Amino acid sequence: MKSLKPWLLDAVAVLFFVVLAFAYFYPADFEGRVLNQGDISAGVGAGQEQADYMERTGDRTRWTNALFSGMPTYQLSPSYNSDKAISKVADAYHLWLPLNVWYLFAYLLGFYILLRAFDFRQQLAALGSILWAFSTYFLIIIAAGHIWKVMALAYLPPMIGGIVLAYRGKYLLGAVVTSIFAALEVQANHVQMTYYYLFVILFMLIAYLVDAVRKRQMAHFCKATAVVVVGGLLGILANISNLYHTWQYSQETMRGGSELVKGDAGNQTAGGLERSYITDYSYGIGETWSLLVPNVKGGTSTHVIWEDEAAKDILEKEQVELGGGQKAPALAVVGELANPNGYFKDATGGQPIYFTQYWEESLEPGAHGTMGPVYVGAFVLMLFVLGLFIVKGPMKWALLAATILSIMLAWGKNFMGLTDLFIDYVPMYAKFRAVESILVIAEFTIPLLAMLALKEVIEKPEVLSGKNIYYLYGAFAATGGMALLFALMPTLFFDFYSDAEVKLASGILPAPADAQSLLTALSHARQAIFTADCWRSFIIIVIGTLMLLLYRAKKLKALPVVAVLLVLCLVDLWQVNRRYLNPNDEHQFIKKVERRYVRPMTDADRQILNDSSLDYRVLNLAGNLFNENETSYYHKSIGGYHAAKLRRYQDLIDYYISREHSQVFAALQQYNGELQEAPGDSLWPVLNMLNTKYFLLAQQNFYRPNPYAQGNAWFVDKLSYVDNATAEINALRTINLRHEAVADKQFADVLGQASPLDTAAVVKMTAYEPNQLKYQVKSSKGGVLVFSEIYYPGWEATVDGQPVELGRVNYVLRAMRIEGGEHEVVLSFFPQSITTTEAIAYVSLVIIALLVLVLLFFTYRKKQK
Repeated sequence: MKSLKPWLLDAVAVLFFVVLAFAYFYPADFEGRVLNQGDISAGVGAGQEQADYMERTGDRTRWTNALFSGMPTYQLSPSYNSDKAISKVADAYHLWLPLNVWYLFAYLLGFYILLRAFDFRQQLAALGSILWAFSTYFLIIIAAGHIWKVMALAYLPPMIGGIVLAYRGKYLLGAVVTSIFAALEVQANHVQMTYYYLFVILFMLIAYLVDAVRKRQMAHFCKATAVVVVGGLLGILANISNLYHTWQYSQETMRGGSELVKGDAGNQTAGGLERSYITDYSYGIGETWSLLVPNVKGGTSTHVIWEDEAAKDILEKEQVELGGGQKAPALAVVGELANPNGYFKDATGGQPIYFTQYWEESLEPGAHGTMGPVYVGAFVLMLFVLGLFIVKGPMKWALLAATILSIMLAWGKNFMGLTDLFIDYVPMYAKFRAVESILVIAEFTIPLLAMLALKEVIEKPEVLSGKNIYYLYGAFAATGGMALLFALMPTLFFDFYSDAEVKLASGILPAPADAQSLLTALSHARQAIFTADCWRSFIIIVIGTLMLLLYRAKKLKALPVVAVLLVLCLVDLWQVNRRYLNPNDEHQFIKKVERRYVRPMTDADRQILNDSSLDYRVLNLAGNLFNENETSYYHKSIGGYHAAKLRRYQDLIDYYISREHSQVFAALQQYNGELQEAPGDSLWPVLNMLNTKYFLLAQQNFYRPNPYAQGNAWFVDKLSYVDNATAEINALRTINLRHEAVADKQFADVLGQASPLDTAAVVKMTAYEPNQLKYQVKSSKGGVLVFSEIYYPGWEATVDGQPVELGRVNYVLRAMRIEGGEHEVVLSFFPQSITTTEAIAYVSLVIIALLVLVLLFFTYRKKQK
């Protein structure tokens, strides 16, 4: 019975996490309401053609034409047969809990496993799990629908727990835990989060190395390192199908770098994204104080300023000068600015302007806002600072170094010296955007060091005896003291409006004094939001510090202290998270029957779908063409939304499609919808070569056929070769795409020269599947046949059953040389590499299963003895 007691306490902790996860999502989880998540809706639209193919054939397609005129499905729906076993393990690990609930449960259980690996008692491990799992970013990404990111973050702490077990000498258990959670981590398919946590692992390994050198335990270090490497490799190889094809695909995407020679050379990187794109989402330097005070910058740009009651009261009292002696309450002014037909419609061009609670001094017009801050908990941050004094050993310095590095890298464009260094010299760093998300490192290291500090205090109360008490006072001053200073003197540190808002106010109210009166009102309203949170953080730190002092004075025992701190931190983080992920919000959590993954089908959609042609594309003129996948649910779209689209297609968007999109819209207005009267071959030639057969305005239930679409394939009577990608893409401006093509000289041997025009040539598509296209071709002369399909390595072609090599023309299209006569042409995409990678994955899964059995056997034998 005694040997079962630790396991019973662990079981109680797991049950506690289940209750806590259900409680957080109450009442939505009991009322059958679900999150209305934008990224999930995007995924449904992008994956619809794949789903239809699976239902029809029982097999998976590795290519879809539903978005961006065609792309591999490797990063849309990375499903392989070897995934099934890993998915079953994941389901069991989540206890088959419902969506949303299991996300939070997995966060909690994952960090609990890590702390237990560090030899924390169950009560402290449960407290630490709450500190980490309720860090605001982790719940904000649930609200946003970034589920792959959620899964990746949930599996990282237990994977690191396996590493910790190995270095603590529990080699077999460490290998099993590392391999299982590495497999789950890689399957989660968010390479960026995994990559960022490799920095954490690197710093921790350095700490273990330093410790081994000091203690002369290098043999143990080498053995543990070997165990970690083997466990990690097994987890990686179990997912080799996904990893290999993702790597292969990445070479052709935006993350593989541009082949073009661009004028802004300083913005380019060697084989990665552009610097401006990498740093598009950067954390403000002053915004970093959100680790201590959540509303340091107002919190979120999704809430308008008057939603906060204190700010609303101030805006009602403050007066804004409107010129000519006129004044109006600030609340009325910001309300009129949000009204497209309001008082300021002439100054705003009829566009609504919303002043939100969020502000950042360097925020420029058109810059991105935020769904919420990165807040780790006020008392958690205080414990972290305390840990810098009382935690001994190299692990402390490793966690501190990782924390500082992640914060500085998160500043991105606000700290370009370090950012450029990592972009230019650290492998793979330039492959990822939204650098502010590297703060996930700090959100891991801060609560971990905080818990190591609390463990020291609870297990060794004397650590705060004598002069050491000043460590506690110093930590209190560094965190609680700053919160108090912010509360008492907010304007000493911040201005409370952004550069963008200064420009905006000056445009609306030209007189400087009038514009300043609006900015002053905004400043006072935001100060109220900010200082309220400063006082809140200060009080939380005071309560937490008081508990430590009472424990030091032996007025309270360990268990009550841990219980009070658990409640204190849970209430703190719970309340802040409910600002951004609130199950009581019936707009955020809606009934399942109301959740609209895609827009409803319109009559215009139905009319287009009545077209009996096998393959054509649709351009949706409404909204942001490259930020939605709803069109892809019904049609093969020119646009779409994905973070890793094909690089050459992105170039085509930048050079031609975006401009031609606008020109189509203008032509519809100029020619009253009669596009046959417009010079379409000169206004939108690239859209024509992509076989854009329809232009759609879905919201207005309006569409028009494109009379200039070039069809599925055609012969060209002139083919020019150029030296590089820049010359190739620029040539599209100067050639007649109906009769001419341009290709890189590397394809000269494949395509040869074009033949004179054969006006009687006929090319007809006879069968369509996303991964296989069949054509009947009839031509007396043959020549170079161009397909309105996106070129990608791996597509294979046959003519009358005989293999023929494909070339690339017009920067993105497939082409082949074909002899005269009647032929059947088949283009297929069935990557043979999947067979090899699946075999490797299955072998790795078997080895992991054997390791689990060996562990169970030795555990059983140990208990028998």
